[in-house]
Amino acid sequence: MKLVILDRDGVINEDRDAFIRSPEEWIALPGSLDAIGRLNRGGWRVVVATNQSGLRRKLFDVETLNRIHDKMNRQLAEIGARVDAIFICPCLEREHCACRKPAPGMLRAIAERLRTPLETVPYIGDKARDLQAARAAGAQPWLVRTGRGEHTQTDPVMGPDVRVFADLAEAAGALLAERGT
Repeated sequence: MKLVILDRDGVINEDRDAFIRSPEEWIALPGSLDAIGRLNRGGWRVVVATNQSGLRRKLFDVETLNRIHDKMNRQLAEIGARVDAIFICPCLEREHCACRKPAPGMLRAIAERLRTPLETVPYIGDKARDLQAARAAGAQPWLVRTGRGEHTQTDPVMGPDVRVFADLAEAAGALLAERGT
């Protein structure tokens, strides 16, 4: 199975310090939805793994989060694209749960659900915790410079195992070129 896992905020859509709290605040990054469509057409399953502590902070509720994801899914569908699943962790950092990135639980849950090992699976994120979660789960850490990616490039978590791309479109292009369409 060809599988790629994506973080959401900063990779697919614009990120905000104060959280994405409504469908109106969810704005796709240029080229990100087309990149997902190219991956789909190349036979890749695309799964999103995203921390959403705004739920626990009561900044938005589950219905609002569902409307945000509905907006993303509608925009993808308009161009013949899709994400196959969205995994979220609503926990706060201080709760130290096993699924909140940088912990590997969410990525391991994806692997278990899809019955696939993660060794060859890129996890594309823009934050240090995305890279840490990928490593801890045995996935490949890929970084995009969108969102907080420029800042993350200077983080000590960076290492020779991290592949760096300008954005999701460039990462998708590399994936398709290297591993077949």
